Amino acid sequence: MGPSFLHRESHVFMKVTKAVSLCFVLAFACLFLLIPLSGEAKPRKGQTEPKTTKAPADPNVLTVEAKAAVLAEVSTATRLFEQNPRLSIEPASFTKVLTLFLVFDALQRGQIQLHDEVFISEAAWRTGGSKMFVGVGTRVPLEELIKGIAVLSGNDACIAVAEHISGSVGAFVAEMNRKAQELGMTQSVFLNPHGLPAEGQITTAGDMATLAIAYLKRFPQALQYHSMQEYTYNGITQYNRNHLLHKDSTVDGLKTGFVDAAGYHLTATANRDGMRLVAVVMGTPRPAVREREAAKMLAFGYRRYTMFSPFKADEPVTRTKVKYGAVNELPAYAVEPAQALVLQSAKNSVKWNVEIPPEVVAPITANQVIGKITFSIGDTPSRSIDLVSRDPVAEAGWLKKIWQGLTQIRTWNWMYIGVGAAALALMGIVVLLVLRLPNRTKTFKKQRMKRY
Repeated sequence: MGPSFLHRESHVFMKVTKAVSLCFVLAFACLFLLIPLSGEAKPRKGQTEPKTTKAPADPNVLTVEAKAAVLAEVSTATRLFEQNPRLSIEPASFTKVLTLFLVFDALQRGQIQLHDEVFISEAAWRTGGSKMFVGVGTRVPLEELIKGIAVLSGNDACIAVAEHISGSVGAFVAEMNRKAQELGMTQSVFLNPHGLPAEGQITTAGDMATLAIAYLKRFPQALQYHSMQEYTYNGITQYNRNHLLHKDSTVDGLKTGFVDAAGYHLTATANRDGMRLVAVVMGTPRPAVREREAAKMLAFGYRRYTMFSPFKADEPVTRTKVKYGAVNELPAYAVEPAQALVLQSAKNSVKWNVEIPPEVVAPITANQVIGKITFSIGDTPSRSIDLVSRDPVAEAGWLKKIWQGLTQIRTWNWMYIGVGAAALALMGIVVLLVLRLPNRTKTFKKQRMKRY
């Protein structure tokens, strides 16, 4: 080993030593910089560590991840929450609720029957999108088509019922728009019975809420179809796209929808403790979002509101007497459920007042308005409902009328009876005096003649 080798080794050793020293300096500098940061996060001795728990969401505030949304109570048609209720948006399969409205309306009027065998045209069979898979040229019972629309969202079934009811799709669509205007859906235009994209076919969340409320109030029997979780037709089993049906036992409808331009829709309805709510969610990015947001809206409604119901179902609110009627007493029923929607915090301040005459005069027709009940929250009137007679009351026969007249004499005020009796007595005295006056005059004349 020569001197040159030792010199080189010494030179390398010095370089390594410098490098190691530099690393230690850099490490110490980094540690020095980190100490203040960790010192800010860690409290000093004797200090309380500040809490960083996220503030809970305000239960009285609702925000919905959707283009538009409406939450409403059905029996009073009260809207509890709105988000862009007048935003124009494609209805998609929400259109089918109006189609089914016309189906049940025709059933109610006797125009069609559930057992009708509906012919499946080629136009119905060829309709694209979601299908029930009916066979061309076959005949399908109307009730099966209703299930196909409500559960499977069958576009082919929609065309079939439209042709069956109105003779043509065009005539049926005209009736759809007429009915929409009648219901107050002033911002909606429908161009087909199934909701497949069509330029100019629009609605709003507000109009869809109006439709859902009218549909549920008038045809509650429709929920037996909307609540079905699956349906098998022609050997093909398909499942209801409203997944809230198997997540929440109180949910029993109503309809989903989807088109690319608008997104995913859901109208969900639930009934808890006698209060039915409907949540309309339109334009969400995914099916899971529409379900989550609809469930959130329903939970919000049931948490904040309650239904005040002082009377049992089918119980008369009050009774009144009947004058000259075949019956003496008439029960008065509320034309709608006698109840009021109130905030949970105000349920103990609800009052009600019944206004009805002490008696009504026969004849009385069925559903004749005979009074009203008014609910108030504190001193503020909240809702008035007409009271009606459910059944007609015929006029009594003449014998009963006479008897009722005599009976009513007993109920007269004794003061009036006393005054009347005194008046009759006075009249009697006057008559007697008048009758006796001629006799007294004759007697007086005779006595005078005898004197002379």
